[in-house]
Amino acid sequence: QVQLVESGGGLVQDGGSLRLSCAASRNIVSIRTMGWYRQAPGKQRESVAFITYSGIIVYRDSVKGRFTISRDTAKNTVYLQMNSLKAEDTGVYYCNGVQTSPYREYWGQGTQVTVSS
Repeated sequence: QVQLVESGGGLVQDGGSLRLSCAASRNIVSIRTMGWYRQAPGKQRESVAFITYSGIIVYRDSVKGRFTISRDTAKNTVYLQMNSLKAEDTGVYYCNGVQTSPYREYWGQGTQVTVSS
């Protein structure tokens, strides 16, 4: 089992920046893909960005050029640097990890990001 703990959320003005962190309770080498999801009030959870163990990165179109995901295996931590934040980025951000052998999926408890316009 792996526990994921997010931090770094908060209230920021339109155009501001935040850096989210997701700390895993153990080595994340076996977790092949780690990513960030978000859920706005009244909406479904959606993927924001993910990074594979081999370094492949995928972003949802609306955050390309503004968000950067990175992974520090030595610190068992994944980051999401969010710049040029917009009101539509508001939501609860969840860290996700997928282990493939055996298959297991892990979720953090979420951290609130609020962007005021």
